[in-house]
Amino acid sequence: MNIMKKTLLVIFLLFSVHINSTFALERISRLGIGISNQLVNDVPAISFKLQRSKSFAIGGLLAYDSDDVNGGYGMGLRAYRNFFEEPLLNFYGAFTAALINEKSTTSDETRFQFDLSLGSEFSFNGLESLGLSFEFGVSVNKLGEFRVQTAGSQFFVTSIHFYL
Repeated sequence: MNIMKKTLLVIFLLFSVHINSTFALERISRLGIGISNQLVNDVPAISFKLQRSKSFAIGGLLAYDSDDVNGGYGMGLRAYRNFFEEPLLNFYGAFTAALINEKSTTSDETRFQFDLSLGSEFSFNGLESLGLSFEFGVSVNKLGEFRVQTAGSQFFVTSIHFYL
């Protein structure tokens, strides 16, 4: 009986390894389009991400709000470096450089934002074209005053991409 249990355990483990390898995501050359809230002027951005290789991706952010009192815009570029991959999950580091603008009743100024962050993008089995990510890190920006702060208005910054 003990040999039977060991044999079933070995078969189960081999089957599990085979399943995991078939569910690995292949996003090289796929374009992801979605939303992000990473800009410090609090204007929601349209985000894109293009996986160039297994370990490197590029992306960008575009945001615009025409309100004369609380409006503004933002545009930036991002570079991603994957550190670790799992079948439906990868861990990465990212660098963001953005030009941001914020309008108020007293000023209309354009400044900069640089972010260095770590994060993870994951998908659900059966929804591989949808990538959900969270990031945390440090932002150096000048919008009014020069500031060094955690990335985003919360500690975790989120984005969602739909991969074509």
